[in-house]
Amino acid sequence: MTRDELILRTRQLVDEGERLDAQPSLGGLQMWLQRSDDLLSTAWGSMDRYHLAWLMVGKPKGIVRGRAMTPDEEAAYVREVAGQKTAALRMSLDAVERQGMPFVGETGGVGSAPGVGSAPARAVDRAPDRAGLPADPSLADRLEAARREADAHRDHGERRAPRPDRMQR
Repeated sequence: MTRDELILRTRQLVDEGERLDAQPSLGGLQMWLQRSDDLLSTAWGSMDRYHLAWLMVGKPKGIVRGRAMTPDEEAAYVREVAGQKTAALRMSLDAVERQGMPFVGETGGVGSAPGVGSAPARAVDRAPDRAGLPADPSLADRLEAARREADAHRDHGERRAPRPDRMQR
């Protein structure tokens, strides 16, 4: 899959997620989830339960158990899950399009290699290089003083039972 194909297909899925939010359909949601799972798996690799739980995709707050959902409950469920998955798709799109991150199965396209594709490659979004900054000789001393002060207040966040005056003997 090329970068251009991934960007195009992800944008289409984001648009479809927004349509599901406007016109909720449980059948449409199920088909859309399968297509988006397939695309994300192809681009980034399969996600285990830990990653899905972290993204909170498909874990609505008000789950209905033991009975059929009412039309309003179904619409709310579809909107919530579609909103969560659309947010994950937007993160994927940002990673590929703006940050230029490489992905599994990349076969070329804009940003895959310098000079390849229809636009120049983008710089990868990295933390700033601190190698040229002057060393601060007092940093270690200030850090140690801050640690000592924090240790002196370590128990301030602990919960304590109330101690009325008459109970203290």
